[in-house]
Amino acid sequence: MTRDVVGQDRSVERSWALRAEACDLIPRGTSTNSKAPTPGLEHVEPCFIARGKGCRVWDVDGNEYIDYRNALGPVTLGYAYPAVVEAVREQLDQGSVYGYPHPLEVEVARMLTEVIPCCDMVRFLKTGGEAMAAGIKVARAHTGRDVVVRCGYHGWLQNTGEAGVPACFDDCLPSFAWGDVGGLESLLDQHEGRVAAVSVAGSYPHLTPEDAFLGECRRLADAHDVLLIFDEIVTGFRIRMGGVQEYYGVTPDLAVFSKGMANGMPISVLAGAEGVMRTLERTTVSSTFAGDALALAGAKATIATYRERDVVGHLWRMGRRLVDGVNAIFRGADIPGRFQGCPTCPQLMFETGEAERDQRMRVALLGGLFRRGVSIYNVSYVNFSHQLEDIDETLNRWDDAVKAGLER
Repeated sequence: MTRDVVGQDRSVERSWALRAEACDLIPRGTSTNSKAPTPGLEHVEPCFIARGKGCRVWDVDGNEYIDYRNALGPVTLGYAYPAVVEAVREQLDQGSVYGYPHPLEVEVARMLTEVIPCCDMVRFLKTGGEAMAAGIKVARAHTGRDVVVRCGYHGWLQNTGEAGVPACFDDCLPSFAWGDVGGLESLLDQHEGRVAAVSVAGSYPHLTPEDAFLGECRRLADAHDVLLIFDEIVTGFRIRMGGVQEYYGVTPDLAVFSKGMANGMPISVLAGAEGVMRTLERTTVSSTFAGDALALAGAKATIATYRERDVVGHLWRMGRRLVDGVNAIFRGADIPGRFQGCPTCPQLMFETGEAERDQRMRVALLGGLFRRGVSIYNVSYVNFSHQLEDIDETLNRWDDAVKAGLER
């Protein structure tokens, strides 16, 4: 056991013992690949979290962390946020899933039509990747075409070029990079007459108000008579309630929301224009647990909180303070690192010019922060429970970690 910089005896041995057991029972030791520990941080990084409250979490060894992982994005109000806990607990006493829809389906659907620009109708599902698959199927059924030109990561169901995915799928899901309008136009020309939709996942490292890229995607989709889909899994209820479509004023035909809409309860939604969404009346997207009343109760409470309080404004203010503070620390220490992108979900970058050195510095920083009770990831998130004192405490610990050295 070692004594860390913030003056607490710290061990993660229970975490790593449980990790060893998990690896015998679960491939990769976790059902979510991004939750696996970082190579090089053995017996430093916590592998299992036991509980969370507000903006802090505690691992199975009892160590406390100011948390910026926020369950990889879904926790926007804070862990165990009272309004959500109360709503879910009240619903739990009445049951969760039935043989018919619960009235909450209609209530939450109505709320979503009021806060998402493109939303006339919805279909509830459980995960973002599942809802993206539904959106792609609807686009193909609506247009009678097979190709979906995509930008960004849309979940594992849409992955190509890996084991278990037939090579022929590549032709139906060609990809282009964020900001590459020419690349998109070239793919639309190349597959002319075969394209059902252009699908774009918000690339938060490059999210700036003056960026015209999404407007260009809308223009080209219209010019080629194809649908436009926005993957708002990360950006919804974080950049704005209505995601990047609200932020930029560009309305897609379909959109997928998930992570932030229920403060961690498992739910996703495919939303869109009525004329497109009614395609679901002639093709199948259906799931037993899609109308789970617990998640819907969580969503109702979360959306109500957003509408009653300035949640998004708070996320931007706390995010800016964190980003500006971290970048000032890096500059002061002459470290080639920075937070970049939207302050509500900034991406950590090191830019030494050498990929291996960048990774060493990243691992050293994460290790230093874990030892000081701060948990971050490649993309970090603030939540509504982060207050100025939490951000400033984080910056003090970050500064101490940098001064301790990032080279190995």
